[in-house]
Amino acid sequence: MLRVLDAALRVSEEKKERAREVVRARRSAVVAFSGGVDSTLVLQIAREELGERVVALTAVSPSLAPREREAAERLARQIGVEHLLVPTAELADPDYVRNGPDRCYHCKSELYAICRRVADERGLEAILDGFNADDLGDHRPGRRAGLERGVVSPLLEAGLTKAEIRAWSRQLGLPTWEKPQLACLASRIPYGTPVTVDRLEQVARAEEALQDLGFRVLRVRHHGEVARLELGEEELGRLFGDAELRARVEERVKAAGFRFVAVDLEPFRSGRMNG
Repeated sequence: MLRVLDAALRVSEEKKERAREVVRARRSAVVAFSGGVDSTLVLQIAREELGERVVALTAVSPSLAPREREAAERLARQIGVEHLLVPTAELADPDYVRNGPDRCYHCKSELYAICRRVADERGLEAILDGFNADDLGDHRPGRRAGLERGVVSPLLEAGLTKAEIRAWSRQLGLPTWEKPQLACLASRIPYGTPVTVDRLEQVARAEEALQDLGFRVLRVRHHGEVARLELGEEELGRLFGDAELRARVEERVKAAGFRFVAVDLEPFRSGRMNG
């Protein structure tokens, strides 16, 4: 987190004020809220600037890990906003299930349509999301869905990077400032392999097992009978230095429904499955 600490000294008041201005200009909003680093900061800003004229909306489906849902509920309570948990049906959409490179577009299209419906029903003006400046350099088909729906991205409009977002979150006392990067469970399934409830639940069970063993930066990639584990650099060292831990990892990941367990020698890096 040294980069975050350095960024804490560099987050300009101009950027912070710009993000707040973007939110204030909308007067009321629905925040598309995952409970991750970015959307939590947006929700906190919206609460401070809009008061009770903001609600958080979290899409609930098999692609959301149960623990992430629980974490989102805790955060919304901490921030003090109404939190809507809305079931989504992306698994009924053949374009989503076939799992092409545009999978996120179809998922986000449904999410933002629900956000717009809720906003219209409640007389709320805008939909806010956590898209940020660093996301511009990544493969983000969900961004296209946001643009089509008129979603507002305060962090992007302020030019805030991920490190700056973490730094500002820390300054505000948000527990997410050091939370590992979040992605839906469907991102663990390679493009071209259909997304199914069984595969998503396998991944969720395996990742929860690793979390229970103390791993924080991780992904369990689903390759049929094989679970390919991606871990943070420090956690790779921990795993390879402890034979007993390796045995527990193998046992618990297999108990989640996989036949084989492989460990990727390259440390976890967001977006590796996009290539």
